[in-house]
Amino acid sequence: MPSPFPGMNPWIEQEGIWVDFHAAFIPAIRRQLAQQVLPKYIVLMEEQVSIHEVPASRVRSMRPDLAITRPERGREPRAAVGVAEIEAPYHPSLPEEEVERQPYLEIRDRENRELVTVIELLSPSNKRPGEDRWKDLEKRRAVRRGTAHLVEIDLLRGYPPMPLEDRPECDYSVLVSRAERRPVVDFWPIDVRDRLPVVPIPLRSPDGDAQVDLQAALDQVYDDAGYVHFIYQGNPNPALAPEDAEWAESFLPEVS
Repeated sequence: MPSPFPGMNPWIEQEGIWVDFHAAFIPAIRRQLAQQVLPKYIVLMEEQVSIHEVPASRVRSMRPDLAITRPERGREPRAAVGVAEIEAPYHPSLPEEEVERQPYLEIRDRENRELVTVIELLSPSNKRPGEDRWKDLEKRRAVRRGTAHLVEIDLLRGYPPMPLEDRPECDYSVLVSRAERRPVVDFWPIDVRDRLPVVPIPLRSPDGDAQVDLQAALDQVYDDAGYVHFIYQGNPNPALAPEDAEWAESFLPEVS
């Protein structure tokens, strides 16, 4: 069963669902691309890894990474003679950390492995102000300075959008930055009621563009994951505008 919405499904944007969607959406795009670009190009799935300190409210009991054991009875530890135990004056705890893995795609030339195109689906950490956003902007600049194309897909209404001069108002967007046309980019503004577009994926001249049907990829992930059974408890997060919320209610499936 495809998603009941004509475009992006706002219930997928909630924090508890988005990580799963992101991890499945990138392989769905790769399957579409591989059928078009092989064997001249290869499509590789890479990961951007971020390490975050876990807030104290979310820390759970964890098995320690280090253990201290006592020697067996009758067996003294080596070099124990003449060594006094020294008690540490303080016993603080190291902050807990979590690892966030954000998959993205690289299209490379099969012969020389040269990078041709980077395809990224933005995540909340890419967009929210902070160190991860700064790192993503640095990555964007590095691609822009090179010869590879960049495709940036934003299916999140929350958090400030990535910087773009004269950016039109929209809920979602797709940016295609062709190496030969920079700094000018192609930009698709998408509203919550719009079908997700079929997007061109630039390759190396003289080869024509590949294409990715974002709506077909979303519907495939929605069906494979069985989202219909568990994502509709509560309201979308972030909340929809009142007129869009009323519109969205008409698409909600009856869940048994």
